[in-house]
Amino acid sequence: MERIAAWLHEKNPGLDGPIDADEDLIEARLIDSMDFLEFIDLLEELSGDSIDLQDVTIDDFRTLGRVQERFLSATR
Repeated sequence: MERIAAWLHEKNPGLDGPIDADEDLIEARLIDSMDFLEFIDLLEELSGDSIDLQDVTIDDFRTLGRVQERFLSATR
């Protein structure tokens, strides 16, 4: 999650402090449509799996907690 948080801070230089696991990344505009595919690439790199966009919803990317559960959990 540290790489994801670092990426979010890089994309949002005015962002101070940690990002809560339940903060809505889309509502807070921490991820926008221009950065979304780059975010997916990062998740694929971290998880070692490709993400089929047919198998996900926007809610799978909404919070750090959901990202962890959906893409980075050992039990997924």
